[in-house]
Amino acid sequence: MIVEIRTYRLKPGTGPEFARLMAEEARPLLADAGIRVVDSGLSLVAENGHEEAYLIRAFASVEERDALEDAFYGGETWRNGPRAAVLACIESYHTIVLDGGVLGGTGCRAEEDADGEARAHGDS
Repeated sequence: MIVEIRTYRLKPGTGPEFARLMAEEARPLLADAGIRVVDSGLSLVAENGHEEAYLIRAFASVEERDALEDAFYGGETWRNGPRAAVLACIESYHTIVLDGGVLGGTGCRAEEDADGEARAHGDS
């Protein structure tokens, strides 16, 4: 398993709308495309006064990530859906991809609850 962590620097004042778009529109589309979202949301602190957000996703392999993301971001559902509204909130973003094993040493691992929602191990 691999874990992708994407952080977003948001345009001023767009945090609540970005969080709404992710929760109500983007996350369901990602799930429908077979992309497992572990979590997403707004940062609890503003780095240098900037609103920040994150998206954490899990994949079986780098190859699966590349194939699923290419299909999703190149697809009509995303392009004709929330894409423009989501991008309007983003100033910049950064992505890192980690071997999922790095989470094992921290006592944190992603699991799915009974509703199929990903959650961190230890969450209630």
